[in-house]
Amino acid sequence: MVWQQIYDPFGNPVLSTLMAAVPVVVMLAALAFFHVKAHLAALLALASALLISIFAFDMPAGMAGSAALFGAANGLLPIGWIVLNIIFLHRLTTENGSFKVLQDSLARITDDRRLQLLLIAFCFGAFFEGAAGFGTPVAVTGAILIGLGFSPLAASGLALIANTAPVAFGALGTPIITLAKVTGLDEMELSMMVGRQLPFFSVLVPFWLIWAFAGWRKMLEVWPAILVAGVSFAIPQFLVSNYHGPMLVDVIAALISMACLTLFLKVWKPATIHTSAALSGRVDNSKVDEETVTASAAFSDQARPAVMRAWMPWIILTVFVFAWGTQGFKNMFDTRPVIDPVTQSAKLDPQGKPVREANPIFAPAVTFTGLHLQIEKVPPVVAAPKAEEAIYKFTWLTATGSGILLAAIVGGLLMGYSIPQLIKQYLRTLWVVRFSLITIAAMLALGFLTRYSGLDATMGLAFAATGIFYPMFGTLLGWLGVALTGSDTASNVLFGGLQRVTSEQLGISPVLMAAANSSGGVMGKMVDAQSIVVASTATRWYGHEGEILRYVFFHSIVLAILVGGLVTLQAYVAPFTSMVVGGH
Repeated sequence: MVWQQIYDPFGNPVLSTLMAAVPVVVMLAALAFFHVKAHLAALLALASALLISIFAFDMPAGMAGSAALFGAANGLLPIGWIVLNIIFLHRLTTENGSFKVLQDSLARITDDRRLQLLLIAFCFGAFFEGAAGFGTPVAVTGAILIGLGFSPLAASGLALIANTAPVAFGALGTPIITLAKVTGLDEMELSMMVGRQLPFFSVLVPFWLIWAFAGWRKMLEVWPAILVAGVSFAIPQFLVSNYHGPMLVDVIAALISMACLTLFLKVWKPATIHTSAALSGRVDNSKVDEETVTASAAFSDQARPAVMRAWMPWIILTVFVFAWGTQGFKNMFDTRPVIDPVTQSAKLDPQGKPVREANPIFAPAVTFTGLHLQIEKVPPVVAAPKAEEAIYKFTWLTATGSGILLAAIVGGLLMGYSIPQLIKQYLRTLWVVRFSLITIAAMLALGFLTRYSGLDATMGLAFAATGIFYPMFGTLLGWLGVALTGSDTASNVLFGGLQRVTSEQLGISPVLMAAANSSGGVMGKMVDAQSIVVASTATRWYGHEGEILRYVFFHSIVLAILVGGLVTLQAYVAPFTSMVVGGH
């Protein structure tokens, strides 16, 4: 029997909203104030969500359990799978000393910590966001920064702050493509609108990043380099999103930004070199909890062949991740042509293109029968009742983590590891990240339960009730969605329909507010528990997720409010209305 979500079980919107927010409050309070381990905080929040979903919102217990299991599966693949394998690659490069050579090669570009941070966390991280997304950039850049000598808090927090402006176009445009599907709005119009919001922040975020790291005066000392990095990213971001589409925005912008910054640093140097890797203006006693491997440089000189060998595993990783992110590669393995039993040839759709179906070998589908199409979202969250799907696609080969694993194996063999040594290192890595994997699974279980029970929609409706202030609060709704789910894509799935319905009721452009959901969501990326766990794992600063959350929360909420301010101007102020595509 189909169960329809209930958004006001107490007949009092305020009380219902407060009840729906309890799991989020439990999780954040446990992490930030009571210093509970991340995996325990996630499990506590999940337990509270189960109780509230079942007893307060009348969700059938079986459906609640299925939703949590569905979320846990999605947490382990793709998110946990990425974390496990990127840490495996990092350990391989650290053990044989090549990571030390890589660090030295980066220092040869610049030994100023501010500029290293700009090049790695912002430019290099944006490329991985564009190619793969889903935690990959934070994992990669966090590992590199900790290897360069940044403190664990600095490496974790700054990697999270840097991974904001590119997020809406991450994973080859997946958030925008998904937003178009769930809202029924034109994909290109959404791409154009987001591309008219985020470039402002693509210029601002690099300045913000260096200010957060080194302080105002130290930031001003390197403002020309920051401006080069930001503008050379923002302009391609605007042009590609407005004249090509969402898929290659980050990849192209990041490559141009890296090239421009590297070339600029060949002709310009700051007056003073900042060599401290600790956060400025605060006591930073963060230390890695476990004993880290001391990278004794396997290559004593810095000759070009040695540097190439050190970069080789990361170049291989880049190639694999980019290939794994392309839709053509996914289609090759995840789907297969549908064969007409009569003609024994491929079926064609009305446009003459081959019809394809899921490949049961490389992408077996697991249907959660007690959940699939058994729950309906209802107005006012959606225009008409809509059944929620619950099909888990086990894309074991085309998952980004599988590409990272193969890259690590190829790189490890080329670095001189034997197969038994690789297996030994992998088992060690699995043991190191065991609690992180539990946390990620529990966090995604919480996110999916929140979605299927309607708790997220109850909180969303509270934002939607803000009337004239909706452009601001609608943007913050996107922030909340990412903070809850850890994914701009998931936030767009959760609230994209609500944004369209509400904006049309208020006479605001639905394209503007759907885009604002994604643009505002990018600033929530740094506070979602999944990203924080990825950061703490990459920097080997286990058990300190609460400290990372406390550090980044201010930056996250202020930047989200600034995005909301821009969206409000686009909605109401005359000079900005011409920027709105799609009309009212």
